[in-house]
Amino acid sequence: MKHVFTLIILLFLSQFSNAQQNTNLVFFSEQGQQFYIILNGIQQNANPETNVRVTNLIQPYYKVKVKFADGITPDIDKTLNFNAGTETTYAIRSSNKGEIVLRWMSEVPIAQAPRPMAGQNVIVYHSTPISTTTQTTVISNTTTNPGTSDQMNVGINVNDPTTGGANINMNINVNETGMNTQTQSTTTTYSTTTTTTSGNTGTVGTVQNGYVMPGYNGNVGCNGYPMDEARFNEVVKSIEAKSFDDSRLTMAKQVINTNCMTSNQVKRLMLLFSFEDTRLDLAKYAYGYTYDIGNYYQLNDAFTFESSIDELNTYTSGFRR
Repeated sequence: MKHVFTLIILLFLSQFSNAQQNTNLVFFSEQGQQFYIILNGIQQNANPETNVRVTNLIQPYYKVKVKFADGITPDIDKTLNFNAGTETTYAIRSSNKGEIVLRWMSEVPIAQAPRPMAGQNVIVYHSTPISTTTQTTVISNTTTNPGTSDQMNVGINVNDPTTGGANINMNINVNETGMNTQTQSTTTTYSTTTTTTSGNTGTVGTVQNGYVMPGYNGNVGCNGYPMDEARFNEVVKSIEAKSFDDSRLTMAKQVINTNCMTSNQVKRLMLLFSFEDTRLDLAKYAYGYTYDIGNYYQLNDAFTFESSIDELNTYTSGFRR
């Protein structure tokens, strides 16, 4: 009986532990389209972004709507299922049919999730809508005409939305003999919208990078710490286990997309491929995710043809973040 009771307690604690595991979701647009993320009907980011990370999700699945800021691209509606305690990345890309779709990219345990990237909007999940307050200011213009008597009318109208739209009106009339002054009021309305999000949001772009690569003083291409060698070696083994270059390339890009790399690591990934074109494709893709871009010339040794080196140099010279 005691063993049964102990088993029940352990099962309960296991289920409770799993229930407490939070999940992160990352959405990014491969073509740089700005979008809003709506989870279970609640908009998460107040401003349109190209890369959004939503943290502290506790349910095993959510209904997501991707709403594009251009007003032209059709919304994407999808139900997402993922494992607890993980960070799952989804890419917004064009399908073979030319449609904009949402595709699963990768999933890693929260403890192994990379630090937020430059320009990534990080949001703590909130289940209450974004509130909007509109304030209206009324401005009056006065025109004066000469005449035989002086009459001045001043009208003030204040409309306060925070008090339920209460109106305050005040009129002042002054009559004197002599000049005739008439005040004509023209109302111009300016609307100022203040948006408040009931969640913790922040754009990661001014985050100070605490990592300094020993012996390197050149330009930095990605914020955060580059992937440690132990984890990188595991990635290499996983890629090598794939039978086809297409599968290897897909996995390599998934890893690069969610990590900060070093030039040497990119070069090692390139050498896993046999074809020159594939190596060049990977080198271009990884440039924006590489820490020591000043060492990117080291990748030249992975190419057989000078034309590939020239093409990579042209690409990196014109690269814009």
